[in-house]
Amino acid sequence: MEVQMAVESSSKFHQIPDALWDRIDLLLPIYKRSRNGGRPRLPLRPVVNGILYVLQTGCQWKAMPREFGSGSAIHAYFQQWVELGVFAELWELALCEYDELKGIAWKWQSMDGAMTKAPLGGEKNRQKPDRSRQARRQTLYAH
Repeated sequence: MEVQMAVESSSKFHQIPDALWDRIDLLLPIYKRSRNGGRPRLPLRPVVNGILYVLQTGCQWKAMPREFGSGSAIHAYFQQWVELGVFAELWELALCEYDELKGIAWKWQSMDGAMTKAPLGGEKNRQKPDRSRQARRQTLYAH
């Protein structure tokens, strides 16, 4: 019982506040009930909470607490929403809202990155050895 309590208390941080949920809910696709039956869809708020949990903690999808739902199902939602551009729309909405509140210096942006040569890359125009025989010093078969 203590283990279950620890899992629930550790994921309370990943519960979306109502004000934020109201904005996210507008961007999510509307799912209709299937006429063919099957399992009902998961409630979307725990799905979003589960996605944010995985993105925040870096855990595997199937290792997320069960209170969010099936890790496989939530991953399927995540992949579908990436394809539909839901997260890109959410990012754009957040940037616009922050720009209205605090202001973003759009004329000046910076990006950090590093590109270096591989230390053991070697030269480009060298001859490629036959590594299997060369590395093991094996001889060719007679036939």
